[in-house]
Amino acid sequence: MSAVANLFDKAIAASLPLIPKAIVRRFARRYVAGEHLEDAVARVKELKSWGASATLDVLGEEIESIEAGERARLDYLRVLEVIKDEALDANISIKLTAFGLKLDPEATYSRVRDVVQRAREFSNFVRIDMEDSSTTTATIEIYRRLRAEGFDNIGLVLQAYMRRSLADVEALSELVPSYRLCKGIYVEPEEVAYKEFGEVSDNFIAVLEKMLETKSYVGIATHDHALAKRAEKAIAERGTDVSSYEFQMLLGVDQPLGTRLMEAGHNLRVYVPFGDEWYLYCMRRLKENPKIGRYVLFGLFKR
Repeated sequence: MSAVANLFDKAIAASLPLIPKAIVRRFARRYVAGEHLEDAVARVKELKSWGASATLDVLGEEIESIEAGERARLDYLRVLEVIKDEALDANISIKLTAFGLKLDPEATYSRVRDVVQRAREFSNFVRIDMEDSSTTTATIEIYRRLRAEGFDNIGLVLQAYMRRSLADVEALSELVPSYRLCKGIYVEPEEVAYKEFGEVSDNFIAVLEKMLETKSYVGIATHDHALAKRAEKAIAERGTDVSSYEFQMLLGVDQPLGTRLMEAGHNLRVYVPFGDEWYLYCMRRLKENPKIGRYVLFGLFKR
């Protein structure tokens, strides 16, 4: 991207908080299921009719008091109950900062353990999301602790733009984790993250190949058509069975790519965020990735 385009995107993102919340809500409806769990359930059922499974995420992160982390625990316990009662083809994804990771790691561990244990009782699965680089080591440590306690219904996310990710796969190989592999969206310094588009894509494939080599299950999370084709090539070259991986996409993003992947015989899972913090979520994503603001602006003019 040119420097001019980059400045343009940042200017748009900076101005979006001035747009009335009601207008942003109309645009966000495509990418966020809604404010309530019932909204998310409806979207999961729509996805099932399309042929895709889902991951449910209750919006919220970076809490300001450790007591607020209890809400995350209760919210996710409720989500797991509804998934069971509605027989939904869905699991859950959690952000550790929503449980209090930066405030009290031990309280966070206890709350996350409760959620993982309930998920195991319901034969369900918990994906521990990866956030910015300040939390990477702590997130992996919590994953290791849970595995050491015998929980195997948990997975981890690694980000291809992080320089450490390939080494992390090596270090975790004895656990044969279930991964979600994504490019990464947080703004990180160059010493910890690749910045060039080509570097990130190349590392994505290198990390994917290492995950497949170590027999891990991989959720290949991308909306990049060229990268999806490279991932398909890596899968085909290894003769990887369709039960050992899936493609993953965000709600409302590039449905034609999702359709193509399913028609090619791949499983697809869609990430479905919901909750009353939808606006903060949208604004945070804009701050972390200003080019999204361009899509929001163009979407508003198309209405």
